[in-house]
Amino acid sequence: MDDYAIEMLNITKEFPGIKANDNITLQVKKGEIHALLGENGAGKSTLMSILFGLYQPDEGEIRINGKAVKINDPNDANKYRIGMVHQHFKLVHNFTVLENIILGIEETGFGGKLVKGNARKKVMELSEKYKLNVDPDALIENITVGMQQRVEILKMLFRDNDILIFDEPTAVLTPQEIDELMLIMKNLKAEGKSIIFITHKLNEIKAVADRCTILRKGKYVDTVNVADVSKEQLSEKMVGHKVQLVVDKTPAKPKDVILKVEHLTYHPKGANKALVNDVSFEARAGEIVCIAGIDGNGQTELVYNLSGLAQPTSGKIYLNDIDITHKSIRERIDDGMKHIPEDRHKHGLVLDYNLSMNINLKNYYKPEYHKKGFLNFEKMDQYADKLIEEYDVRSGEGRKSIVRGMSGGNQQKAIVAREVEANGDLLIAVQPTRGLDVGAISFIHKQIVKQRDEGKAVLLVSLELDEVMALSDRILVIYEGEIVGDLDPKTTDIKELGLYMAGSKRGAQYAK
Repeated sequence: MDDYAIEMLNITKEFPGIKANDNITLQVKKGEIHALLGENGAGKSTLMSILFGLYQPDEGEIRINGKAVKINDPNDANKYRIGMVHQHFKLVHNFTVLENIILGIEETGFGGKLVKGNARKKVMELSEKYKLNVDPDALIENITVGMQQRVEILKMLFRDNDILIFDEPTAVLTPQEIDELMLIMKNLKAEGKSIIFITHKLNEIKAVADRCTILRKGKYVDTVNVADVSKEQLSEKMVGHKVQLVVDKTPAKPKDVILKVEHLTYHPKGANKALVNDVSFEARAGEIVCIAGIDGNGQTELVYNLSGLAQPTSGKIYLNDIDITHKSIRERIDDGMKHIPEDRHKHGLVLDYNLSMNINLKNYYKPEYHKKGFLNFEKMDQYADKLIEEYDVRSGEGRKSIVRGMSGGNQQKAIVAREVEANGDLLIAVQPTRGLDVGAISFIHKQIVKQRDEGKAVLLVSLELDEVMALSDRILVIYEGEIVGDLDPKTTDIKELGLYMAGSKRGAQYAK
């Protein structure tokens, strides 16, 4: 049947200790948006990496427009007009937008000199046609994440790709950027392009996809017409059981102040203005306070200052009335601070350690885990096994698995388990569910609410507006390093929250 742009038939791919793809068949029609849905570690990215030539399948075949093909590497994929926007963008940060787009297929003139005129013209035409609004001369390091993604899309269009793979494209975007991306995808479909859209956000599948293939634990589950199924049915197919899509929580009963921040300012050397500017707030026992804002408005730097990864220029931080402003990270941990970091690879894990060692990073130096300088590995392994089971952390070899080889979602679950189960009165959770599927999100939301109900203070930093509205008891909006609003989620809506986040509205007490 030749109305399929792509057929991946009976694909199997094994890695040590895990069958990532187990006899999976995916058929994508010409000119459709086809969603690929599955939990973390279900095998979605592996399947797409095979289609893009990054991996070779152990079994199965790939057909493009009905013809069997072998895709040995991404150059072959390009030859067959397949393009991919990866979850972690593949851009050179100190190159311009234009240089990134033409990288690898540059036009050269006399003496091997780079000729950019024709490429610039084509890039501008494509940018206008698909309303991408990119500046070809901007450096990648100076543009927003949403704009970087548009550059990746332009890279595909510039190569005349007909089959476009989007791997978790909305994970790092603001609500407005997500809406714009959905529109771009619809325009591409109208041009006759075939799109494969990897995601675990059910709203997005309902908004743009025509059909959806669901994978679970490396196996094919079903392919459905999106219009014919509800979000609940999709999530049930994805995780294998019913999932609660709303957060169940009673009203907060705030008690003593746990975290107190007074006039905190952070103006690092080389920055032309303060990245955190005169910020003051409190978080009490038994409440979830959320810092909401568009990415890049100082929330990262605020958390760095609170957790000890950076030192403030001025101001004070108190934890249980103890001044921790200039204490070390270890001292803050011992004083009761728990931290799920924004960048799990950089600050959350030691990637070349195994899972047990990563789960015990906050324990090993405590008296009960060592004797006369010798670590008690048996005790550490017992603790790791307990958390791996409770938090359903999946990996090829259990606690012995090297963390680098685990899926992003399971790496995240390991960090959440370690931090939530540690002793302490304050949990700082930054993007705790980034890159997780519905089942895992629901589980982690329950753990965060449980922390609150056990009398801990939770400081949540999230870019997911649904998460902000569902979890928080109070919302502090951050804009350009300043707190501009203190909102009650029960009396505000996403639209109003968006106005504060964009800086077009301020609370009376923050008016200038």
